[in-house]
Amino acid sequence: MTNQPLAAPPPQTTATDLPTTATAAPKTKSKKLTLIPLIFLIYFEVAGGPYGEEPAVKAAGPLFAILGFLIFPFIWSIPEALITAELSTAFPGNGGFVIWADRAFGPFFGSLMGTWKFLSGVINIAAFPALCIDYLKRIFPIFGSGKPRTLAILISTAILSILNYTGLAIVGYVAVGLGAISLAPFLIMSGIAIPQIHPRRWISLGQKGVDKDWNLFFNTLFWNLNFWDNVSTMAGEVENPKKTFPLALFCAVILTCLGYIIPLVAVTGAIEAEQSLWDTGFMADAARTISGQWLKLWIEIGAVLSAIGLFEAQLSSSAYQVLGMAELGFLPRWCGVRSKWFGTPWVGIAVSTAIAVGVSFMSYTDIVASANFLYSLGMLLEFGAFLYLRVKMPKLKRPYKVPFALWVLVVMCLVPSGFLVYIMVIAKKTVFIVSAGMTAAGVAWFFLMRLCQSKGWFRFERVLGKEEEEEDEE
Repeated sequence: MTNQPLAAPPPQTTATDLPTTATAAPKTKSKKLTLIPLIFLIYFEVAGGPYGEEPAVKAAGPLFAILGFLIFPFIWSIPEALITAELSTAFPGNGGFVIWADRAFGPFFGSLMGTWKFLSGVINIAAFPALCIDYLKRIFPIFGSGKPRTLAILISTAILSILNYTGLAIVGYVAVGLGAISLAPFLIMSGIAIPQIHPRRWISLGQKGVDKDWNLFFNTLFWNLNFWDNVSTMAGEVENPKKTFPLALFCAVILTCLGYIIPLVAVTGAIEAEQSLWDTGFMADAARTISGQWLKLWIEIGAVLSAIGLFEAQLSSSAYQVLGMAELGFLPRWCGVRSKWFGTPWVGIAVSTAIAVGVSFMSYTDIVASANFLYSLGMLLEFGAFLYLRVKMPKLKRPYKVPFALWVLVVMCLVPSGFLVYIMVIAKKTVFIVSAGMTAAGVAWFFLMRLCQSKGWFRFERVLGKEEEEEDEE
């Protein structure tokens, strides 16, 4: 993009040639993401391993947990991955879902989408260093509370952010290694468990007298199988995204689903444990029962490595979203500054890390609930943008196109939308208040940016709303 002053008149644009950031190449050439690192980055955006699936068994028993992780990907993960594949290849630029909402409904909704998704992303980031320390305290009890825990969270966050600064390609290959090491003990445990499996345990509806906790059950499924679209904010950093993205998403869906269902089937079939014991971390205890202390320790180390991979993937997504929004004109140009050495968006990394640290001392439950609510709002807007773009731009070149008629796509989006509404309805009052406040702040931010543009306080790549005004005049 050209470095024109704000006062310079922008060129005439139409709805189909607004910027997508794909041509906004950095002055410092950075390595592009290839297929394998992209698969594992998507994997860590979504899952990072079967850590955290245990509460589904606690909430509803083995049968419903197995059915949930078998069925839920078809009504949630696969539709979201298909939409991400189509729109990321149609608009292959940094910014992802922000571009889609902008193209469909205009800059106000593009900015609002950016607010919801960015805040849900950085809130998620805040959870991972704390999760990492929670597993470490099993080995080193000193990290259980107080100043040692606080310092451990701050230091680990800083170190992991510096790793992200070194480059997306490096982060991608680190994700490959972390994925292999953290998945391996579950595959070993599942293999050792085969002779101990009793299939009758799979059809258990749970212990008698234990009520089903559907709130916990559905939130566990949602938490473990969402965020497929986060990788779209890095589309401009992918080598040949129009071919690489669909294949990477397809492979990541398979890897994620198998990574959840194989250990779940193995452990529920091999161990008959009290339902109340199925808290996060129970898989490590199950590994000790099935094989020995050595495998329990490996899974606990793998949990720490998984949390690192989740942190790196989410931080990359949030940082490149800031970069993309700057290139699209939603943020000042300086927000898109890249490192001279690595070509990474250091401003985006710094801002994302600072906000994550700020919310890292919230309770884990509040973090998850707030992230889920904001993410749900963004996904409802994303489903709407996907369907509207199919109608508004039928001739748009789509290198990958979801091969269904419009009415099938509507149904495909309505089913997960109903689930999103359910997740929002069951949220606590505190989550409603926090989410409403963040949404109001996002609306205020959009008008503040327009004010900054009109007053010339900052330089922007694009004058928001200018295209719509020109179309109205025509």
